[in-house]
Amino acid sequence: MNPPRVLVAEPLDPECEAWLAERAAVARPSSEGRAALLASVADADGLVVRTYTRVDRELLAAAPRLRVVGRAGVGLDNLDLDACRGRGVAVVHTPEANTQAVVEYLWTLVLDRVRPRHWLAGPVPGPEWNRLRADTVGRRQLSELTLGILGIGRIGSRVGEVGAALGMRVVGYDLLGPETIRPRLAYPLEWAEPEAAYRQADVFTLHVDGRPANRGLVGAAQLALLKSDCLFVNTARGMLVDAAALAAWARRVAPAGGAALLDVHQPEPFGPDYPLLGLPNVALAPHLASRTATALRNMSWVVRDVVAVLEGRAPRFPAP
Repeated sequence: MNPPRVLVAEPLDPECEAWLAERAAVARPSSEGRAALLASVADADGLVVRTYTRVDRELLAAAPRLRVVGRAGVGLDNLDLDACRGRGVAVVHTPEANTQAVVEYLWTLVLDRVRPRHWLAGPVPGPEWNRLRADTVGRRQLSELTLGILGIGRIGSRVGEVGAALGMRVVGYDLLGPETIRPRLAYPLEWAEPEAAYRQADVFTLHVDGRPANRGLVGAAQLALLKSDCLFVNTARGMLVDAAALAAWARRVAPAGGAALLDVHQPEPFGPDYPLLGLPNVALAPHLASRTATALRNMSWVVRDVVAVLEGRAPRFPAP
């Protein structure tokens, strides 16, 4: 009996791919681009994707043998789950794989902004030493600030835990409601409806999913509620934020100290017409939050559930 054929559309950790190769015939698209992907998936029993491969009705129509799609990551925004269910194609993912990496990264961004520093390349004279010390001063400590969180799931709850440990007041909102969320937390969370969370936050961070209803969730009306010196952070999904509205907000609040730190964008990669380019109080990173060797390996282990489905076993992490 021939082993199942699994198409790996985006790079995996070598250890995980080697494990998969012992249990399936591993293939890759013949070249980059959508056309090559559609041609290569025609005889695939399984498909493994990461962030940038769209699994939609077009792809499913080109893959009559497909039985399982593995998303090496957390979000399922690039997968049409209804279409997969309609075709009887299982979807599996790795919801716990990158929480630590994203939380560490977010607080790196925040601390870089709140606690500026100047690195010395060599000895400097006394007057310059004193000038650097005088000029490199954080305006406020985190323990003086309020952290606002929209979305208190795996990542959002951990972000709040770190903020509370650093002495911050934590306010937040989640669709599941306080009765569901609060018992999961080991720190005090002040429940706030979204409008109140926007108004109260000194640091505001998004951690909601990519469902269609959340597209453009943060627009001009929401940004107008933020304090003029708020630090706005998005490591979740670019589609959550109206980039033009955020650019207008950034220009307006720049004199008061407001700023935006963005790891995710819509589209990715963005072009020269991206509204947020060239703004001194907006920092743009190329989607790096989950980029640790550990997290990448954890996400790549989605192959275990892909093989489980192909072997007729129940996967550990089916899509909700």
